[in-house]
Amino acid sequence: MRSRIQVNGRAATVDDLLQPAVLNYGHFTAMQTRGGRVRGLGLHLRRLDEGTRELFGTGLDGDRVRDCVRRAAGDRDASVRVIVQWPEGATEPTVLVVVRPPVTLSPAPQRLRSVGYLRPVPHVKHLGGFGQLYHRRRVAREGYDEALLTGPDGVVAEGAITNIGFLDGDQIVWPDAPQLAGVTLQLLQERLPWRREVVRLADAPSFDGAFVANSQGVAPVAEIDGAALPVPAARLAEIAAAYEAVPWDAV
Repeated sequence: MRSRIQVNGRAATVDDLLQPAVLNYGHFTAMQTRGGRVRGLGLHLRRLDEGTRELFGTGLDGDRVRDCVRRAAGDRDASVRVIVQWPEGATEPTVLVVVRPPVTLSPAPQRLRSVGYLRPVPHVKHLGGFGQLYHRRRVAREGYDEALLTGPDGVVAEGAITNIGFLDGDQIVWPDAPQLAGVTLQLLQERLPWRREVVRLADAPSFDGAFVANSQGVAPVAEIDGAALPVPAARLAEIAAAYEAVPWDAV
C-alpha cells in the first residue's frame, strides 16, 4: 500500500506541506481504519473539535473530517492520521490526512523504561512530540519497547505513545497524572470497571499486572525498569477481548 497525503479532501501540494514542515503548532488524532470503518469514531471527532477550539478558538465540523478521511483512505485497511492546523492567511483550519499501511500492536509482553518527562499541554494530542520521540528512541536503543513518562517522585503518567493501565483485581487503575485521554483508554473505560489513583514506580510490582493501549491495540507489560510484573494471561485476554468487541463505525 502506498502512503498518501491529502489536504482538505484533495492531493497535497508543496505549498500545502510548507506549514507542517516549518511549524508544529497544531493537533491531530491517529486511528486504524479497516474497510472504511474505525473504532471510536465519535471520540476521534470530539478530540479534533475540542483541540481546534482550544488552539484556534473555533470548532471543527465532524462531517468535514469524515469526508476528508473517506476521500483519502476510502475502504482501505490503513493507519490514518488527521492533522489540524491554521496556516497564515487561511480563513479556516486545514484538515490534512495522512494514510499509511495498517499497524497492529504486537501482543507480546512489553518491556518499559521510565523517563523523567511529562508532555506539555498533555490533554491535547498536539504536534509538539519531540520529547516523546526522543525518549522512546533512546530507550529503544537500550532494548525497551516503550518509554514510560513519569513526573516528580516517580509518579507514573503515560507511555510515550500509549496509555498504561494497572490491574487490581477486577478493576483497571489508570494513573492519576497529567496525560492524554487516549481513545482506546476511553473505550475500555466504557466497558470495564476502573478507577484513577496516583501510581508511583515503586508501586508497580504490587499490582496484579499492567498493559499499554493505543489505537493499534492492547499489549501486556512484562517489566518496568527491569522489575518483572505479573502477566495474568486470562485477565489480560479479557481486556483485549473487550477492546476487540468494540464496534467499528463507518467513516
